[in-house]
Amino acid sequence: MQKPDTASPSDAGRDDYVESFCRNIGLVSPEEQQALRNRRVAVAGLGGVGGVALTTFARMGIGKFSLADFDTFGLANMNRQAGAARSTIGRPKLDVMAERVRDINPEVDLRLFPQGVRPENVDAFLVEADVVLDSVDFFSIDARTIIHQRARALGKPVLFSAPLGFSATLHVFTPDGMSFERYFDFRPGMSKFDRLIAFAVGLAPRGTHWAYMDLKKVSVAERAGPSLAGACDLSAGLVATEALALLLNRRPPRAVPCFTQFDPYRRKYVQGRLWWANRGPVQRLKRWLLARKFRDQAAALK
Repeated sequence: MQKPDTASPSDAGRDDYVESFCRNIGLVSPEEQQALRNRRVAVAGLGGVGGVALTTFARMGIGKFSLADFDTFGLANMNRQAGAARSTIGRPKLDVMAERVRDINPEVDLRLFPQGVRPENVDAFLVEADVVLDSVDFFSIDARTIIHQRARALGKPVLFSAPLGFSATLHVFTPDGMSFERYFDFRPGMSKFDRLIAFAVGLAPRGTHWAYMDLKKVSVAERAGPSLAGACDLSAGLVATEALALLLNRRPPRAVPCFTQFDPYRRKYVQGRLWWANRGPVQRLKRWLLARKFRDQAAALK
């Protein structure tokens, strides 16, 4: 007869957290690992980038999260979203990803926002966070703007990465640096269409992905465009590394107007600085050209 499992005397007082994340040591010190255990990251949006980034954060040993998402998983999420599987179709992304994180680290502290980020709850979502990840849907420009405005007011750094084609970008917004609206050149009275165009152009000033992306497959009406899991994984790696540097005060960030884009397909890694942000003459020309291409879809945003 098989004996039941029993805890050995050596198990008494064992810290499962330490063993779970012991392979991080050597890249972070034991003291830094314990610091990560007590840090909180707010993740807005648990889709392509947010879901992968969340599990990456959890495997780094970050012990506290504020999570916001109102959507459910569907078949169209299968190609890139960490929580998408046949068994999760129709289930709330928030519930699925909370289960995933608790399965990695049972002691994790989660604050859940099933309505997503809204004006009435944005401060509660952000206030305890040490770092914020903006991973809301590309087309949710109003929610994104609110997150950045309130994070800046509350003194919280915000990380953002866009998976574009085979590439990923990185932008860091700090409370004392250039604001989200100034970097992307959002001005009072701008239509949602014009803000999205400015956002798309400002994401990747060098635009390595334009050479191979079929823009005919971008649908404003369906709020959809081409995407790949590999790019989402790259985004997660970029924001996770930057989050660690911020949380542990390892080095100062390269905040906007600095930008990064890594495109392994084209074997390009580009960094730069937009001295005039998104309002410079070259950026404005790009915005005009992109707006002309999609102007016939502008009505779908109203």
